[in-house]
Amino acid sequence: MSLRIALLGLLDATGPASGYDLAKSFERSLNHVWQAGHTQIYPELVKMAADGLVAVESEGARGRKLYAITPEGASQLRSWLVEREPSSATRSEVALQAFLLPLLDRESAIAVVERIRARFAERLTVLECKPKDTPGFGRYALRLGLTQGHAGLAWADETLAELRGASDG
Repeated sequence: MSLRIALLGLLDATGPASGYDLAKSFERSLNHVWQAGHTQIYPELVKMAADGLVAVESEGARGRKLYAITPEGASQLRSWLVEREPSSATRSEVALQAFLLPLLDRESAIAVVERIRARFAERLTVLECKPKDTPGFGRYALRLGLTQGHAGLAWADETLAELRGASDG
């Protein structure tokens, strides 16, 4: 359902787009919160058109279709945003590795946390390059990502200090 909602949201925010355009939009914006590639986007657009949530506005060369959100699609998007309680279920490999760290010797655990820390730092570098005061689409998700990235770095630094301190005792 979330891919469908993400596509409806992109179409609502940016206007009619092709599957290719939507995949590029994912890469530029939503990729930090939801990943989807061409192989997922194109079949989902076909299903959404069959369900009346999007319509093919035009067809171009080589079968390129321009999709637009329908009133029913806009209504479903709004209902999802206003009424749905977001899932708090988390599937995080970072959290799983953090949970299982005690299974490793100290040096290996430190290496794992350093690798995780580098990923948080890398993500923050990318997010911090994005304009933060841009009104509208994506602004709040960017702030959430920045907050989560900083929290991840703080966790990694505290964990590394604890692991390194354990070698002193």
